[in-house]
Amino acid sequence: MMDELKHLGQPSEIPASPDAAQLERVPNPQSDTFYVTRFAVPEFTSICPVTGQPDFAHLVIDYVPGDWLVESKSLKLYLTSFRNHGAFHEDCTVAIGKRLRDLLAPPFIRIGGYWYPRGGIPIDVFWQEGTLPNGVWLPEQGVAPYRGRG
Repeated sequence: MMDELKHLGQPSEIPASPDAAQLERVPNPQSDTFYVTRFAVPEFTSICPVTGQPDFAHLVIDYVPGDWLVESKSLKLYLTSFRNHGAFHEDCTVAIGKRLRDLLAPPFIRIGGYWYPRGGIPIDVFWQEGTLPNGVWLPEQGVAPYRGRG
């Protein structure tokens, strides 16, 4: 499996779109143990499909690996490919979660998309699938809700 990786240890270009991005996986060396892997993405960007203006989010992706781990460089390239991709907040957040689910088939996965306000309204999007195995510690995502000038 490691020989088939196209990004790890190689020069890689940012994919033209999320559909063109190649997410890669590697075997989980601790597949006999349930644990949580977290990716925090505090500078995620995409494009509003209506106005063409940039949208910004803090994403938090948590999953319990089964047989596979997502290869992190391919994940970074995939997430970066959204920078020129027009989609609503809900579509970006849920599509990322589903793409990882389809690649990894984890027992549990969730994504929180904490979108920064544009037009005065912050939009937070949450998606999860599967059941958290008993005894697995899943911390809060740690992103404060938007409070404005409060």
